[in-house]
Amino acid sequence: MNLIQQIRSSIDSVLTDLYQVESNPDGLLVSDTKKEHEGDFTLTVFAIAKAARKSPEQTGQEVGEALTSRFPALFNRFNVIKGFLNLVLVDGVWITNLLAAPYSEGVLSTFMVEYSSPNTNKPLHLGHIRNNLLGHSVSEILKALGHPVIKVNLVNDRGVHICKSMLAWQRWGNGETPVSSGMKGDKLVGKYYVIFDKELKKEQAELIATGLSEEEAAKQSALMTAVRAMLLQWEAADPAVKELWARMNGWVYDGFASTYARLGIRFDKIYYESETYLLGKKIVEEGLQSKVFYQEADQSVWIDLSAEGLDKKVLQRGDGTSVYITQDIGTAQLRHDEFHPDQMVYVVANEQDYHFKVLKHILTKLGRKWADGLYHFSYGMVDLPTGKMKSREGTVVDADDLIEEMVAEAEKLTLELGKTQGMDQEEMSSLYETLGLGALKYFMLKVDPRKRMLFDPKESIDFNGNTGPFIQYTYARIGSVLRKANAEEAIARASYANITQLHDKERELIKQLARYHESLKAAAKDFNPALIAHFVYELAKSYNSFYHECPIMKEDDKEKAKFRTVLSEKTADKIQQCLHLLGIAVPERM
Repeated sequence: MNLIQQIRSSIDSVLTDLYQVESNPDGLLVSDTKKEHEGDFTLTVFAIAKAARKSPEQTGQEVGEALTSRFPALFNRFNVIKGFLNLVLVDGVWITNLLAAPYSEGVLSTFMVEYSSPNTNKPLHLGHIRNNLLGHSVSEILKALGHPVIKVNLVNDRGVHICKSMLAWQRWGNGETPVSSGMKGDKLVGKYYVIFDKELKKEQAELIATGLSEEEAAKQSALMTAVRAMLLQWEAADPAVKELWARMNGWVYDGFASTYARLGIRFDKIYYESETYLLGKKIVEEGLQSKVFYQEADQSVWIDLSAEGLDKKVLQRGDGTSVYITQDIGTAQLRHDEFHPDQMVYVVANEQDYHFKVLKHILTKLGRKWADGLYHFSYGMVDLPTGKMKSREGTVVDADDLIEEMVAEAEKLTLELGKTQGMDQEEMSSLYETLGLGALKYFMLKVDPRKRMLFDPKESIDFNGNTGPFIQYTYARIGSVLRKANAEEAIARASYANITQLHDKERELIKQLARYHESLKAAAKDFNPALIAHFVYELAKSYNSFYHECPIMKEDDKEKAKFRTVLSEKTADKIQQCLHLLGIAVPERM
């Protein structure tokens, strides 16, 4: 039983005796006391007062008196403010709680978390960074509670958009390769995706100039006709097209691998659209036979979801080629058959909200009961101070370029502040990488994922304020304290028998540490890494206040100094644990 459960159980026992009220301990409104009031935890008594048929103030007074008299080892004192009972715990409770072993959750579910999901026609960009960081962090948070988690990636490696890059390279590439150009493979392929769009716009402008409408120009586009023909050739397994496709995709995969490695992103399994779309097409045939889907005169296959408040959705084009949702149907079925997860979590931006509503309805109508476990983790897009990114126009912020910028900015600021004394070049380079990526990841994850966010690289790197480097610096500071205090020996010999009263800053730091598990549970329930970011920032702030007011090396009371050493060590462990959940490394010194 953890501390909050002990408190609720004690309150429940008192309420039963005082008012013969049968309550659910988990349903009691117990929260952290507001900073402006004295107290550790606050019980809201309005509903209790109603059941007791007394005023909230009288009810709070009676409950407070009963708790302090019946549980003196838990509750020290109390105060009542209107309908709120503020409870102050005995200092020894906080000391015991600091040393308590973590407890595990009860029922565990298996989660499959899909994230990244890049297209093989361009490099990873800023939007992909937020996607990858959210998916990785949510996975680690779920794992920290004991849930089995399968991290997966779905690579969109076929389709019209892929053929655009292929056709452009075929026509204007002159045999250029990553080796001959000195470019990463994913950037080289992305270059031809942009070239295709420019040539397409030029062609359509010429058609419009002859008097055609934009719609007519799009239909008569020779480039788009060639792209559609190439897709048909690919689905027909044309050897030349397949060879070109495999070669260019190979360039992209090499590029992706290096970016993933630098970001610390890994997957348990990678699915490829080229390997799942056929199963999707087979299920489309099944849906046609069962009358869940219907066919138009042009042989295209559709589903009508008007009754569900959606619309009609195409599942297969008239020429027999599949669309995105076709392969998503096949992939979902394949994943269920392979792993039987309790929940499939799709980490995809909110621009695809409609798509995933349709996917879930389709699978439900097809009789897949496990479709109830599909969950779209819909997150907000990322903007820059300069505006929205556009892949086709080549105005995206390349992930590799952004990482380099962040590391360079970290180096500049670190040198300005003189935080590299005594380090050799290898150690300094590692520190710049750790701080630069820490700044990037923390800034991305501290924002509620449902919100659209504005990313400013310069704002994210600061050794003060709510930033990754501030928290990393706090960890390094604690490391320095522990080394000077000979922490291992101090911890081994520590005894708390003579410590009966805590300093306010000690108590506040322990209270913050005690909030970890509830923060973790809330973050997992809401798929929200921002809650962990907020927790660890508050923990770092609390430690810095403790550090300035509670000496360790200069403390005359040796037992108190040892206790503070243990408290520092526990804080460092928790900071490292939280940053791990956010995918952030910690520096040992700086």
